[in-house]
Amino acid sequence: MKNMNSEQIEKLIKELIGQIGEDPSREGLKDTPARVAKSFTKLYGGYGTNPKEIITVFDNEGYDEMVIARDIEFYSMCEHHMLPFYGKVHIGYIPDQKIVGLSKMPRMIELYSRRLQNQERLTKQIADTLNEVLKPKGVGVVIQAAHMCMQARGVEKQHSNMVTSSFTGLFKKNMNTRSEFLNLIK
Repeated sequence: MKNMNSEQIEKLIKELIGQIGEDPSREGLKDTPARVAKSFTKLYGGYGTNPKEIITVFDNEGYDEMVIARDIEFYSMCEHHMLPFYGKVHIGYIPDQKIVGLSKMPRMIELYSRRLQNQERLTKQIADTLNEVLKPKGVGVVIQAAHMCMQARGVEKQHSNMVTSSFTGLFKKNMNTRSEFLNLIK
């Protein structure tokens, strides 16, 4: 992980607290800059590691049906407002010569989502990475997420979700494959 300068972050957060009209030295806020700096190591911990490098692949022993990992939870920070967005990722692929180590899909999602992001890019990064590393017959990724930038500010729609998808290979070219995947992730 890229090293963050916690001391500098604390200084900036203290200044920010003052700029929004609060007293950064009052009891409830005096340790907030340090807590925020510490939380940033988790919230933005996806920098400095290439997700392609953590994916373990194995030889496929003849399996030629769809492999799906669904309901993988994620948390990210919107690059436009620096507010959280969170939800579930559903991934499907049809293997060719290689299969992926199952635990590596959530780990890859974690690395991409723990960056300043937008949902569209996140969806495509996941699909493109699996496509590049596995060279499967096709990949499908669907993300459903709630965005605090839409719920807590702006239009303030509490129950809205955003859905994005990215398809490659058979998932893009063959409607039966795409339909099977979409039905199985319901």
